[in-house]
Amino acid sequence: MGEGVLKRYREYLPVTADTPMLTMGEGDTPLVESRRLGKEFGIGHLFFKLEGCNPTGSFKDRGMVVAVAKAMEAGHTTILCASTGNTSASAAAYGAAAGLETVVLVPAGQIAAGKLSQAVAYGARVIQIAGNFDAALDIAREVAENYDISLVNSVNPHRIEGQKTAAFEIIETLGAAPDNLFIPVGNAGNITAYWKGFKEAHDDERASSLPQMMGFQAEGAAPIVAGHPIADPQTIASAIRIGNPASWSSAITARDESGGLIGTVSDEEILEAYKLLARMEGVFCEPASAASVAGAIKSARAGMDLSSSTIACIITGHGLKDPSVAMGLADRPQEEAPADARTVADMLGARPKR
Repeated sequence: MGEGVLKRYREYLPVTADTPMLTMGEGDTPLVESRRLGKEFGIGHLFFKLEGCNPTGSFKDRGMVVAVAKAMEAGHTTILCASTGNTSASAAAYGAAAGLETVVLVPAGQIAAGKLSQAVAYGARVIQIAGNFDAALDIAREVAENYDISLVNSVNPHRIEGQKTAAFEIIETLGAAPDNLFIPVGNAGNITAYWKGFKEAHDDERASSLPQMMGFQAEGAAPIVAGHPIADPQTIASAIRIGNPASWSSAITARDESGGLIGTVSDEEILEAYKLLARMEGVFCEPASAASVAGAIKSARAGMDLSSSTIACIITGHGLKDPSVAMGLADRPQEEAPADARTVADMLGARPKR
């Protein structure tokens, strides 16, 4: 426990004798079975993979540790990424741990404060781009192609290699692959990575079956579903507010090879799932993470028979990444009281002990 992705899964990763065994304890995240939501929507066995338990609060750490270790191995002193938030936090943290200069390009005004504060705290150089994420990624790719800087976005194949380890963990915990894997789709690197991991486990006979990959984009940022890039993607789920996914083609492959789908959920459906997860399961996630659960709920409501299925929903990031959303969804106003126990008890309608 806590040994990290590189050491635990080195035989499945591009690790050499010269690869630094960098770690901050990433991976080994909980797979928690639903207590109430599964029953509510007629799902046989519903599990949540809590990737917000990684060191910087998102799934990005799995791939970032591999990408940064390989950058160190190659002799790079600077790493670079474009980000809607989670990638910048992860890159900055692992860059700091490795003693590397980290530069992050973020779309101006489109990054949650919780994520930006992480990049700042870890000492990254933050450059706000006058454009969306897709523009920032184009710039990052061009800089990395022409200068001695390592790009650590998911277009870096080492990122996908690290992220696939979550599929291994799900199989290890369940003893088999789930029937369906529900996952948010933004830049599409994660659905690509999970499918790669499940296929490798199947090929190695560590799992006798493969899951259907059920990816979900936000309605206002659904280029794969629309079949063309979205120039101005819009959704409350900032982590998947991406109009031209870098891993588009491999996401299509994951969908088609698994017999799954890539669909859409509205912001209203995302926020409903976000609230239900917190109130019925005690799971606080960022809005983009709730897209996986929103997709499962939408599928069940549409008549998909999940009553005898084992499904896993990937909860990609912690709710503290974007706390303003939670504050805006409060069901009741905060109350005030004097520093007096009797007054508080009266407010609660509590009865005295006998």
